[in-house]
Amino acid sequence: MSKIRFATVWLAGCSGCHMSFLDLDEWLLELAEKVDVVYSPVGCDLKTYPENVDVCLVEGAIANQDNLELIHLVRQNTKTVVSFGDCAVTANVPAMRNMLGTADPVLKRAYLELGDNTPQLPEEPGIVPELLDQVLPVHQVIPIDIFMPGCPPDADRIRETLIPILKGELPVMAGREMIKFG
Repeated sequence: MSKIRFATVWLAGCSGCHMSFLDLDEWLLELAEKVDVVYSPVGCDLKTYPENVDVCLVEGAIANQDNLELIHLVRQNTKTVVSFGDCAVTANVPAMRNMLGTADPVLKRAYLELGDNTPQLPEEPGIVPELLDQVLPVHQVIPIDIFMPGCPPDADRIRETLIPILKGELPVMAGREMIKFG
């Protein structure tokens, strides 16, 4: 039996979901027997999202142009996309800036008002990814196959979501232990 091509992606979020993933502890050894990790911010230094990914856990919201481009690559190249954690599911804390209307007030505050010696907006391409006017949950940009809420989802929820996926089945996302936010 061939291994599942497995990926994780970290967009606009705190990396708490990935830290919770690492809390799987010794179960990670069992997981490693069943998957080939082909892309992840944890333990991988790949720069380009690969083709033919079976499962991808997506942490974080869509906040900038880089996030937007990556999430489209993820959907294009992945069979099963899991919205991983509250930021991916609802945009959560990253979306607090949405109350300001557009990205301009955020940029002005960060780079002009709080700038030290030479306050200026980053104009050179590639220095700072262009912010989207609104931070979006992943499902507002691409279709999602599975929603796994939690801030972060605990290791038990992550494991109970992945076990059926590893068998080619969809997990049952019902009951407090599987769908509680926060």
